[in-house]
Amino acid sequence: MPIEKVDTVIVGAGQAGVAMSEHLSMAGVSHLVLERHRIAEGWRSNSWDSLVANGPAWHDRFPNLEFPGAHPDSFPSKDEVAAYFEKYAAMINAPVRCGVEVKSVSRNQGRPGFLVITSTGEIEANNIVAATGPFQKPLIPNIIPEHPAITQIHSNQYRNPAQLPEGAVLVVGAGSSGGQIADELIRAGRTVYLSVGPHERPPRAYRGRDYCWWLGVLGKWDLETKTPGTEHITISVSGARGGHTVDFRRLAAQGMRLVGSTNSYDNGKVLFANDLSDNIAGGDASYNALLDEADAYTERFGLDLPEEPEAREVTPDSDCISNPTLELDLKQAGVTSIIWATGYSSDYGWLKVNAFDEVGKPKHQRGVSSEPGVFFLGLPWQSRRGSAFIWGVWHDAKFLADRIVTQRRYSDYHASAHRGLQRA
Repeated sequence: MPIEKVDTVIVGAGQAGVAMSEHLSMAGVSHLVLERHRIAEGWRSNSWDSLVANGPAWHDRFPNLEFPGAHPDSFPSKDEVAAYFEKYAAMINAPVRCGVEVKSVSRNQGRPGFLVITSTGEIEANNIVAATGPFQKPLIPNIIPEHPAITQIHSNQYRNPAQLPEGAVLVVGAGSSGGQIADELIRAGRTVYLSVGPHERPPRAYRGRDYCWWLGVLGKWDLETKTPGTEHITISVSGARGGHTVDFRRLAAQGMRLVGSTNSYDNGKVLFANDLSDNIAGGDASYNALLDEADAYTERFGLDLPEEPEAREVTPDSDCISNPTLELDLKQAGVTSIIWATGYSSDYGWLKVNAFDEVGKPKHQRGVSSEPGVFFLGLPWQSRRGSAFIWGVWHDAKFLADRIVTQRRYSDYHASAHRGLQRA
């Protein structure tokens, strides 16, 4: 079969791939979007049934389309988000090919461009955009060995409480996923142990404005690097049930059994670090710091926003916080399930170019990789704090499209100058 040729191949048709397609189309750059499953597949099949967006509909969207029929302050469901990207792709006439798996991408030898080998044939492209996002390979720490009496799954495999066998559940990880799953389980009547590591805990809303708005007006979405020492700290926030502030003290008061960071396993017992109080205090500090900045901003600019003193009320520590459990006998505690809400690692095995460091992470500046012609999109902190969010990836895509157009000018000049020399 003849090899198809196109200027740019985008791998992945999630929010990053759709955004990239829009900007390339606007710039007149020929391209294809290759997706091995369906548009926005991650929202469809790699999340639990009740998942909603963590940002309100007015904020977590592309600039050129609102969520159909959604109240601006509501939190769209995962199905609504997937439908949104399908509609957006159709609106911009994105050249998406679903059901096409990219097997490998390698640089052509002795000439520009790349050879893309897919499940349906071969394509040559001048540029490659890896738009597969940060959630590629679920990470489960090698701590607890497999045991027939214990079901162990990653959070991306969790769907609902009925999926799990009867018994108590240990949820490891208290970021947005772990916190929301643990909350859903305890509301379903389960006994839940939640392993809480270092985290930030922003208010869902304060003084009548969602925290996404506060991060915007305070300039925090545009921070280009994390504060030193916070690289591995997760954020715990929730849009579930109309949106609410995650408060681990209140969860403990409702019966959730909090423990510290999960360290190791020994003879049927899970061992936890003695860091629960410190981790909760760290979350409280980040929470109160944002309230302080919001109050100062309100006063400085004379905003007519109601005071909210109750936002600073603190629920007393439950016994599980004052006297933390440092080891948990799983059998004795009746734990039959463990959910690992422990994040993801990258998987770029298909991208066979020199664009990665010694541990396999992309080497890039704002998504422009160290390998000419290869670009990354949808990475956390790609250019700033907002990069991994729906609206943030749209702006990063525009930057990459501009870079591709600029490089095309140099290539076009080279080709034109070469033809001139040949005619001479």
